[in-house]
Amino acid sequence: MAEDVAPPEPDCVPGFPHPRSARHVFGQEEAERAFLDALAHDRLHHAWLLRGPRGIGKATLAYKIARTMIAKPADDGGGLFGDVSPVVPENLDVPDDCTVQTRIEAQAEPRLSVLRRTPHPNTGRMRTEIVVDDVRAVRRFLSLSAADGGWRVIIVDDADQMNRNAANALLKFLEEPPADTLFLLISHAPAGLLPTIRSRCRTLDLKPLSPDSLGGVLQELDASPSSADAVPLAELSGGSVGESLRLVAGDGLALYRDLIGLLRDGGRIDRAGIARMVERCAGRQNDETYRQLLDLIKLLIARMARAAGRGVAPREAAPGEQGLFNRVAATPEQARIWAELFANVTARTRHAVAVNLDPGQTILDTFLQLDSTLARLNSVVA
Repeated sequence: MAEDVAPPEPDCVPGFPHPRSARHVFGQEEAERAFLDALAHDRLHHAWLLRGPRGIGKATLAYKIARTMIAKPADDGGGLFGDVSPVVPENLDVPDDCTVQTRIEAQAEPRLSVLRRTPHPNTGRMRTEIVVDDVRAVRRFLSLSAADGGWRVIIVDDADQMNRNAANALLKFLEEPPADTLFLLISHAPAGLLPTIRSRCRTLDLKPLSPDSLGGVLQELDASPSSADAVPLAELSGGSVGESLRLVAGDGLALYRDLIGLLRDGGRIDRAGIARMVERCAGRQNDETYRQLLDLIKLLIARMARAAGRGVAPREAAPGEQGLFNRVAATPEQARIWAELFANVTARTRHAVAVNLDPGQTILDTFLQLDSTLARLNSVVA
């Protein structure tokens, strides 16, 4: 008899725990306090937009808020813990034996609904967007009254993935919110949301994680590399837990160090080194390495452009990077050249992946572009 296989979850990094299981939110104390202050002083808005870069803890915070609201007594007499005068708790932590947390982890909490991408009923493949049928599930959820009263919570993860029809359907709920219902919309790029949705939400801004906070998350997830890698991971991931997990899983730090090693002199790139990179990406079994290398090359070029434009190099993410930036990414003219390369490489690699071009040839062409750019930069008078 075949074992039951859990369906894929689009709002989770494969191989790591889902945000609903996390007990702590690292590095987002300011956002946590803002919500707690509104709750304690009876200024709780019905819809909140949690915005910030991908992978910095927005979903984790949303589930913590959901736990707190669902566990909150239906009539607490004033403050969060029954105080007549409002008292702002320090955090959103719940007891280890909280039954609400147990039900949420088991995806069996009747007062929580999660709006996210779902598999297509005909093909079984995960949709690329949240569709109006998914929002209809929210309508069914709201039509059922909780047996014990109290708050109901709807998490949208993430709101950026709603298509136009789904967004308009959700907007109707935000315009006429049901009583004792809290909407938590997660967004990595809120500018793309309908202005009418944004206008009906109070915002919680979350920030990229510091190396210390990022290290704490990775340690809790049992995915922490050496402490010396905390700064490089924070630099390359933009303070994102999700991106850090992908880097750790794919040995991305070592790949980035090798990339810098090929370029650190700021001159022509060693052809034997390019050949080794091409070989590492050859074959279907190395597809993840291929895609990660493309992402790291684009990231390096973007870091070059920003450093040259600002006139200040970022913290070093690999040995030799600082010296490389000082040589070829220190002037406005060099910034322009790197920006041009970024646009060119992004367009070419996107096309290569879309039409399934040979990975080895794509990596070779990309390195030849880098080599040509370095030759051009060396001819520019700083």
